[in-house]
Amino acid sequence: MFAVRWVLSLVFVIQMYLAMAIMAVVFAPWALVSREGAFAACHTFCRWIIFTARILCGLRSEVRGTPPTDEVVIAAKHQSFFDILLIFHAVPRGKFIMKRELVYAPFLGQYALRIGCVPVDRGKRGAAISKMKADVAKGTTDPGQLIIYPQGTRVAPGEARPYKVGTGLLYQQLEQPCVPVATNVGVFWPKRGIYRKPGLAVVDFLPRIEPGLAVPDFMRRLEDDIETASDALLAEAGFQKAPR
Repeated sequence: MFAVRWVLSLVFVIQMYLAMAIMAVVFAPWALVSREGAFAACHTFCRWIIFTARILCGLRSEVRGTPPTDEVVIAAKHQSFFDILLIFHAVPRGKFIMKRELVYAPFLGQYALRIGCVPVDRGKRGAAISKMKADVAKGTTDPGQLIIYPQGTRVAPGEARPYKVGTGLLYQQLEQPCVPVATNVGVFWPKRGIYRKPGLAVVDFLPRIEPGLAVPDFMRRLEDDIETASDALLAEAGFQKAPR
């Protein structure tokens, strides 16, 4: 049975990248003349991957809480590519703080820039924060939900990584509510590898943190909210995590 599921996972991964290329080409004329076309392409791709993950891999998905539709910062737990798709598909105009290397990824990089994503250099922390704040400030005229991963990278279930202060600085600068997001998707769709486990992958939009907190207080609350809710989702999925 494992061999069959592994083969189906391989088929799923292959068709995922094929679908990305095909949709990128099909939607390109619309995306070139309108940002709406780029969003339509990305949302269509998300729907397709969510559907095929369920059909080929037995990987169902669920969005809990209330996805925001107004101007907010979304600070999310990041475990694999699947949480990117689920979060983006749940909001109308998502745009990510992303690592600069992704700009050069075929199709993905071009569409990311078109929908308003903000590339930053993770290798130079101080410069990256300053550049990120400047780019976000310049991009505030483009409506949308700004999505950032406070830990800066994918973090596998059970792995501990610190929360970076850049999220707090954006929260302070933009003076917008922050919506934390918890997840357990890494149990089923790993950080690396081909195999996708059947089960229920969840992203949970938690109660928003309103503007006005000092950065240290905001960071403590953000980490506690996300980690507590993510631990609960991991336990729901049958993953036993060591106590924090």
